[in-house]
Amino acid sequence: MTTFLTDADVRSAFTWADAIAALRTAHAAPPDESRFPPRGMARGEGLWLRTLSGVPADGAPMGAKLIAASLRHRRASYLIPLFDQETTELLALLDGHSITGFRTAATSALAADLLAQEGPLRVGVIGSGFEARMHVRALAAIRPLVSVTVFSPNPASRTRFTGQLSDLDVRLETADSAPAAVEGADVVLCAARSRDERPTLRQAPPGATVISVGSTLPEQRELGVEVIERASSIVADVPDEVAHDTGDLLAAKEAGVDFAGKLVALADVVAGRAPGRPAHDPDAVVVYKSVGSAAQDLAVAAMCVRRAAELSLGTELPVTLSPVAK
Repeated sequence: MTTFLTDADVRSAFTWADAIAALRTAHAAPPDESRFPPRGMARGEGLWLRTLSGVPADGAPMGAKLIAASLRHRRASYLIPLFDQETTELLALLDGHSITGFRTAATSALAADLLAQEGPLRVGVIGSGFEARMHVRALAAIRPLVSVTVFSPNPASRTRFTGQLSDLDVRLETADSAPAAVEGADVVLCAARSRDERPTLRQAPPGATVISVGSTLPEQRELGVEVIERASSIVADVPDEVAHDTGDLLAAKEAGVDFAGKLVALADVVAGRAPGRPAHDPDAVVVYKSVGSAAQDLAVAAMCVRRAAELSLGTELPVTLSPVAK
């Protein structure tokens, strides 16, 4: 039978520790475009349908994430089907809404643990929405946090953000500007869309690790050209897409910034095939740039399905797909 997990089921089954462990395993394998091809994007007038698909090398369930979005109505739906690699049986269907936020934040936490300087972290946050909150929780799962300072244009949103994280054992503060929020930060988190697509971060503090998750399309901007030029390395979950499909890197290229020699795959850093932060430069700025990948979605989705079975969560559907001979 096929198990269906609602968004509530996913939230109940999810844990940061299990997700980060699953993502560490998933990213340890060398990048393989035959197993995880570039994402597909179908566009209509005010609409797009994005597909991320993959076949994990370790035999874990293969599958895809489908995202249907209406720009006019500012709404999106997420669906993740998982298939058994041996039988092609449809094992599970998941509402992928929270998976997206969870896997993005958990992957960023994995990257931050590898790239940030050792010790407790001071975090500066630009953005106060779901992604920003999930990232702070993910970071708190891998390192002690000294402080979290948030900026967003709406003061009420900043106050709501600190209230929603009040259960964490960390000093929560608000700032009236993005530069004030990130001043002295060890980790700078950029998780807010700029309304007019101008960069939200122009300068990074010396020694900071910058996490950029809010600009994944050519028309989106988040990091100023100055940040890309200043970075000693740019670690990317999907290097080719980050280099050619994100507004931040496209703008840097147009401005004449040569970043090709400092673009590194997160998988290579996780597996120890490439360094992340320079060992002898405490002022080095390192950027982690994320567009998201099927490897992340499938690793976290499969983890949630396993945990849901242990916790007796989810609904067994009365019908399922029957594999056919080919």
